[in-house]
Amino acid sequence: MIRLLLADDQALVRGAMAALLDMEPDLTVVAEVGRGDEVVAAVRGHEVDVALLDVEMPGMDGVAAARELRRVVPGCRVLMVTTFGRAGYLRQAMAAGASGFVVKDTPARQLADVVRRVHQGLRVVDPGLAAQSLAFGESPLTDRESDVLRAARDGGTVADIARELHLSEGTVRNHLSSAIGKTGARTRAEAVRLALDHGWLLA
Repeated sequence: MIRLLLADDQALVRGAMAALLDMEPDLTVVAEVGRGDEVVAAVRGHEVDVALLDVEMPGMDGVAAARELRRVVPGCRVLMVTTFGRAGYLRQAMAAGASGFVVKDTPARQLADVVRRVHQGLRVVDPGLAAQSLAFGESPLTDRESDVLRAARDGGTVADIARELHLSEGTVRNHLSSAIGKTGARTRAEAVRLALDHGWLLA
């Protein structure tokens, strides 16, 4: 039997997924959690083979939970199952060590097959998301531009960002201007959003 953990903050979705997967003869859901910061303890406590994680959860997001699982319980495979089918999430999840990434409207039989393939050590990615990720290509941002956009996510002023990154305010403005141009955005908030959506700004 392949032992599964389901992590999703929507109890109804989690329950439905558990019921569907438990109908498969070789799959068993041994743990369910509603918060990302409960994932590692549940995996360790229930000897989980594959953890199915949502991206957006309270406590810790699914990408961070995947990263922590890879560090603490490297033998557990991670499959991201999310409503948010965005190339940015896909890139972040794969960088964090996830073995698969599918959207929640994947048919139950297909999801069960993906779980089996991930358990075997294969990488499985929703084909539409994979194509979208390839279409966006590699990030055009320099490391410093990425740092500045990352620091700008919380909406701080140029002075705040300069203090955080130990840069002059003029340098911060230059990097923001360049990043806005490269992303095709009109504002720095839009540049942050586009960079995240395209997977160019990893957490």
